[in-house]
Amino acid sequence: MSKVEEFEELRPLLFSIAYRVLASVAEAEDAVQETWLRYDGSATRPASVKAFLSATVTRISIDVLRSARVRREEYVGPWFPEPLLSDPYQDPARSAELADSVSMAALLLLERLSPLERAVFVLREVFGFGFDEVAAAVGRSEAACRQLLVRARRHVDAGRPRFEADRKERQQLAARFFDALQNGDMDGLRSLLAADVRMVGDGGGKAPQLANAVAGAENVARVLGTIFPWLIRIDVSFEPHEINGQPGAIFRDRDGKVLHTLTLDVLDGQIQTIRGVINPDKLGHLGPVADAWAVDREVKQARRRTT
Repeated sequence: MSKVEEFEELRPLLFSIAYRVLASVAEAEDAVQETWLRYDGSATRPASVKAFLSATVTRISIDVLRSARVRREEYVGPWFPEPLLSDPYQDPARSAELADSVSMAALLLLERLSPLERAVFVLREVFGFGFDEVAAAVGRSEAACRQLLVRARRHVDAGRPRFEADRKERQQLAARFFDALQNGDMDGLRSLLAADVRMVGDGGGKAPQLANAVAGAENVARVLGTIFPWLIRIDVSFEPHEINGQPGAIFRDRDGKVLHTLTLDVLDGQIQTIRGVINPDKLGHLGPVADAWAVDREVKQARRRTT
């Protein structure tokens, strides 16, 4: 097998490791590309190609994350991961676990960890690497990695997200939610929302916010019931789509350009959290991006014409 074939076979795993460490599609793709360049430029053949490439992409991701965390501290408003439509790495025996590990809620929880803790947690807990492999990947002893994992688990277990166990039920509830949203059915929306539901938007200061933070079923239903009928009037459409392993949708303007995404956390038969990503910098990998400010102006003009 050639170097290219070996690398392409492992590319899905490498991207999935990098994305969980970085929570950025673009940065994960760059880390994978840099991993290939280092592998292609290596004069010696590693004993284990998988171990070598996994360690390389992990080290690159740790370095990128250290600088990214500084930028995130200066971020305007709530920060969310870049939406991921599908995880290229698949393991049928662990599909539900892998999907939940890439959820927005899980990735936000990993933001509490140091870069080293995060890398150790991802390699060991998500992908099941042995401690010898983890140690080689992060450049620490096995004993140190065990301690890093203990600390990481402590942080994660304190806020580990819970989701509806039955994935079919999640999708069915999401379908009812988006039907109610499209039809402007306030009562239908309220019935699907948990009493303490939260809706939060990530615009990064580069797009009008759907909502900085709205809490409570009545308030969230009112905001959704106010905004989305007007979006539909100006030909904004949406397509339900699994995002970060959870039910969600991609919203597009009349030209088919990506306006924003919504993801839903579902538990106990109700929607617990709604997260919107509208920052254009985080949507480019999904296709051409809409001008959210122009859409906002059009909505306001439409509303003025009816008053």
